[in-house]
Amino acid sequence: MTTPTPSPAPAPAADALPNIAYELFAKLDLRVATVIKAEPHPNADKLLKLTLDDGSPTGRQVCAGIKAWYAPETLVGKQVVIVANLEPRMLRGELSQGMVLAASDLKDGPDARDVVVVTVAAPVKPGSRVS
Repeated sequence: MTTPTPSPAPAPAADALPNIAYELFAKLDLRVATVIKAEPHPNADKLLKLTLDDGSPTGRQVCAGIKAWYAPETLVGKQVVIVANLEPRMLRGELSQGMVLAASDLKDGPDARDVVVVTVAAPVKPGSRVS
């Protein structure tokens, strides 16, 4: 009996980045967090300031460039996927301790797009790993 040969990988999208080693990808700490509070960033037109329950005792604050697509009150209670081990940085005077993942749905036109925050299909405990 012969072993079937694996089919070739699909061709990457035209705007795809180069492949990376699995070991590099494995360094990302993707987690589920629940949005506890969301408000406009006081010093930036495009950012929202999110307070997240990430399963840790203190939670975390993340600034996300999604203000054009989300009213703050629509995010409260949502479970989002975050990059938990991104180095913290100051964004226009506010500390951002990670990144909320979102997908851009490109539309016709050079700057036309919709942004959709990555969520989970069913509730899970804040801090759950995403793999």
